[in-house]
Amino acid sequence: MFARLLKTMLVMGALAFMTASAFAQGTGTWPNRPVKVIVNFGPGGSADNSMRPFAERLSRSLGQQFVIENKGGASGALGLEAAARSAPDGYTFVVTPALSVTILPHLRKLPIDIFKDLTPVTQFTDGTLLFAVHSSVPANSVQEFVAYAKKNPGKLSWGTAGVGSHGHMLCEIVKLYAGIDILHVPYRGGGESLADFLAGVVQIHADPNTLPNVTGGKAKLLAVIDRERHPAFPDVPMMKEIYPEINFVAWFGMFAPAGTPQPIVAKMAEEMNKIARQPDMGPFLLKFALRPYPGTPDEFGKLLRADYERYGKLVTELKMTAE
Repeated sequence: MFARLLKTMLVMGALAFMTASAFAQGTGTWPNRPVKVIVNFGPGGSADNSMRPFAERLSRSLGQQFVIENKGGASGALGLEAAARSAPDGYTFVVTPALSVTILPHLRKLPIDIFKDLTPVTQFTDGTLLFAVHSSVPANSVQEFVAYAKKNPGKLSWGTAGVGSHGHMLCEIVKLYAGIDILHVPYRGGGESLADFLAGVVQIHADPNTLPNVTGGKAKLLAVIDRERHPAFPDVPMMKEIYPEINFVAWFGMFAPAGTPQPIVAKMAEEMNKIARQPDMGPFLLKFALRPYPGTPDEFGKLLRADYERYGKLVTELKMTAE
């Protein structure tokens, strides 16, 4: 009896030591080598713009390099899969716009389950969607644009970051509620679609990365899709002021592979939140139509579930497809 009790105590002691050791590895020594952050769209897009200033500051605050790896394709699904298949050791994270985890899964079967294969870390930025048109389009308001589009059915095209993107959804909503015929042109990312927009190949663009070109005169901003009007363009209306149904917010979030130690997830969220609250981060991101938005893993998980269900209903209503 005593021998069994002693054996049990030894096993429990060993388990306690292993747990304490794992916790120490999760927080005390992490990170002790470079950390990879996969951005699931190419350079120059809003996902990339949102993460780069955070990566630079994480490198300084945590003493290890946070290296961004752009892995675009399939509307962000390739980058998500690469992260989900990575070792859950705290040395791989993925940053994605909401579209890849809330809209895309309703349009095509993904190689991963976003709720089982990924762990929410934090929603760290919001993005302002811009209803912008090329300078060649003879319209200076949404109403003038709609009137022009009705007179020229099929003539205008809308470049987006890909199938299932917020731009794609916005395009379909505008077509439905304004009663106009516009061609949707999906690209591999917002950087590629922006380049063709500036060249006049497509005439409409909604990605936040359009904003610097508005101030430069290369694009005309007709409306914003956000919680409030943009402070730099107070006279530009929100789209929901014209079409109340167009009322959603684009966000960018960070995930870890499922099974990543919780202390590491919590530490990463804490560091991201510290950076988001730095006084100069807001003005810096505003130039790219982005703003910092600190939050906990639990808050992010609830947002993910709510938007997943909301956008699923919209996809059905709009009859959106992956074609």
